[in-house]
Amino acid sequence: MSGVLIENISKFYFANGNRIQALDTVNLVIDDGEFICVVGHSGCGKTTLLNILAGFLKPSEGKITFNQSNSTNSLENDIGIVFQEYALFPWRTSIENVMFGLEMKGLSLTESKKIAQQYLELVHLGHAANIYPHQLSGGMRQRVAVARALAYDPDLLLMDEPFGALDAQTREHLQSLTEEIWLKTKKTVFYVTHNLSEATYLASKVVVMKANPGRIYKVIDIDLPRPRDPLSDEFVRIQRLLNNSIKDDDLTGKISIGDYE
Repeated sequence: MSGVLIENISKFYFANGNRIQALDTVNLVIDDGEFICVVGHSGCGKTTLLNILAGFLKPSEGKITFNQSNSTNSLENDIGIVFQEYALFPWRTSIENVMFGLEMKGLSLTESKKIAQQYLELVHLGHAANIYPHQLSGGMRQRVAVARALAYDPDLLLMDEPFGALDAQTREHLQSLTEEIWLKTKKTVFYVTHNLSEATYLASKVVVMKANPGRIYKVIDIDLPRPRDPLSDEFVRIQRLLNNSIKDDDLTGKISIGDYE
């Protein structure tokens, strides 16, 4: 895959004879290897857009092109998904959960197990390969879910508030781990979050969305060097910029952090 092109995506629902517009003419270019974070208030269409990218929903208007071959079908592309809920099979051990997608891909049991172990090591859970989900902490279960999504070797990784239910300390640890994995794999990531500090820490680009109807309001490039220091003046300044962007109802268009100097 060489990037994703989102063109004029709109989504309508009908309830009690009324048309409800969830997304209105969304346009976005996601370059290969980018880490995109999407922020905005509840109801602005962040997860709806992610579900359209995943192929769970069909757009009412517009199209998504996934690569240079002009494929518009999500199911024809290698896409990995990490949900807010852990979504692990309780009857499978950690390594068996990670192996699931590989088995569905047709790999042999031996090869699937080898790859699954490698990705458990990548998320620092090699020691927990034979442990069941109920024996793991919430953070460890989500790391297994990340390993499962990555082991499939997707071109595009979709993450829907994957750490939202975790305590602050665990969340910070997994943010660091996510950055570490991204730097190693250079996967293209589309990451939905309500947490502006998380977006500032992880993203190469932040998409700010607004509601009623859901639309892209601003796209902000984050060019801070990595690893990023959440206590630095520049980090705090950008986080404040994101907060102001969500509240701001006057300015529109694509900006960079330099526009707020």
